[in-house]
Amino acid sequence: MNNTAQLHQLNPNAIALCALGRWIASRHWVPATGGNFSIRSSEHSALVTASGKDKGELSPQDLLPVSWQGGELSCPGKPSAETALHAQLYQLDGQIKAVLHTHSVQATVFSRLITEDSYQFNGYEMQKAISGNTSHDCPCPLAVFDNTQHIPTLAAQVRQRWQQQPLNWGLLVRGHGLYVWGRSLDEAKRHLEGWEFLINCELERLKLAR
Repeated sequence: MNNTAQLHQLNPNAIALCALGRWIASRHWVPATGGNFSIRSSEHSALVTASGKDKGELSPQDLLPVSWQGGELSCPGKPSAETALHAQLYQLDGQIKAVLHTHSVQATVFSRLITEDSYQFNGYEMQKAISGNTSHDCPCPLAVFDNTQHIPTLAAQVRQRWQQQPLNWGLLVRGHGLYVWGRSLDEAKRHLEGWEFLINCELERLKLAR
């Protein structure tokens, strides 16, 4: 085991992220090695899941150190393909501590039903699970982006939208999945559960409305 792997084995953030990753996998939100997770380690660096890893068997040695400076990413291995978007989110808000990207069936299907660039959730008490939302009466928007295989393009689109108004702790990519983030790992987990619940509710409502 090399020195980096040994440090990861002892890193409490790495251990906590892997435990959360295994929990997310148990919910069937990251099938077929899909999805990716990261946790900030400094102002300009984070630990990111390596490409092609089964999230149900995630361990600290499956996390790679990624750093960014002046728009350039640096990593000693092969991190997830979506690493550039993780890095962009960390740069947009210095308070973001963790980013989680999942591929649940519900979020993926829902993303393909929305033609607008944002979806407003209304009337759900669970909207309060998303930080800054204090009432079911206040609209709770979730940004939606088109899918692309060129992640730097998606990262640039997120940056452009964010500069108009910061996103509401999550975003959907059509036909791809859900991204959430938080100022702590626990907050990111709460946002993930909250958005998944809201998306499930809307899917059920839309089915019953037919």
